[in-house]
Amino acid sequence: MSVELRHLRALEALDRAETFTGAAIELGTTQPTLSRTIARLERMTGVRLVERTTRRVELTEAGRRLVRQTRPLLDGIDRAVETARSGDPSALRLGWAWAGLGPHTVPLIRRWRERSNTPVHIRRPADPEVALAAGELDAVIVRRVLPDQVEDPALTSAHLFTETLVAAVAATSPLATVGELGLEELAAHRVALCATAPTATVRLWEGIAPPPATVTVANTDEWLARIAIGEAVGVTAEATGYGHTSPDVVYRSVSDSPRVEVSLIWPSARPHPEIEDFADLARGYLREVIEQSRPPSVFALD
Repeated sequence: MSVELRHLRALEALDRAETFTGAAIELGTTQPTLSRTIARLERMTGVRLVERTTRRVELTEAGRRLVRQTRPLLDGIDRAVETARSGDPSALRLGWAWAGLGPHTVPLIRRWRERSNTPVHIRRPADPEVALAAGELDAVIVRRVLPDQVEDPALTSAHLFTETLVAAVAATSPLATVGELGLEELAAHRVALCATAPTATVRLWEGIAPPPATVTVANTDEWLARIAIGEAVGVTAEATGYGHTSPDVVYRSVSDSPRVEVSLIWPSARPHPEIEDFADLARGYLREVIEQSRPPSVFALD
């Protein structure tokens, strides 16, 4: 007796639905049949994969680990079958949280469409790296404040460009009348930090005393609203000003901003077959834009 796709699909569906009833409906089977399928998978693996109580169903650590490892495989099989059925290439699912590539996002995707039959599907989940690990995305755009580096052998990273941070302030604030602001000057104000944007954190003010008071907000809309009404200021990646405009918020340069690395990351194991070509195209396009910009673009490749 060997593990079959139906066993793995059953566990993956249970992980997402969190109930046998919901997973059974999704898979088009009955709850008793699904329960037997999971039990058979547990016998074949020799470990308990699901904790069953009268109130809830929860995967064990072994179960969650198995789902993490097999979800990309199942997703790849689904895409291969769809490609065989339709004759169309499997879409490249690309995600980011806030700014993407700023003004370069749309031109880059248009250029890709001119040169490839593989479509790009765009998503903006709250946490792209979580979505990537779950197999919901093929690649994500991330930002790291240099010199911070996150080494993960499970991920491949392609550096695209570096940018700086900008301050976001209310249009009615005296801060909006100056050309650039320093981190120490911003520390005198309450700073809004977004839970879904890891680029700007209190670490920016290490060595500055006293550090700023902060308020954590849940999403971009709340971040913009707090700043617009003058409750806080914000610090964000430069490209944010392109994708998140508001008549009540202005963006100003941060004079002592660290460099922010913008990268494309994807799973090292079983990557999308077109991701390296997409990364190469992105790097070539951005280098071309930077070299031809007048005045020189704020974006810079290492």
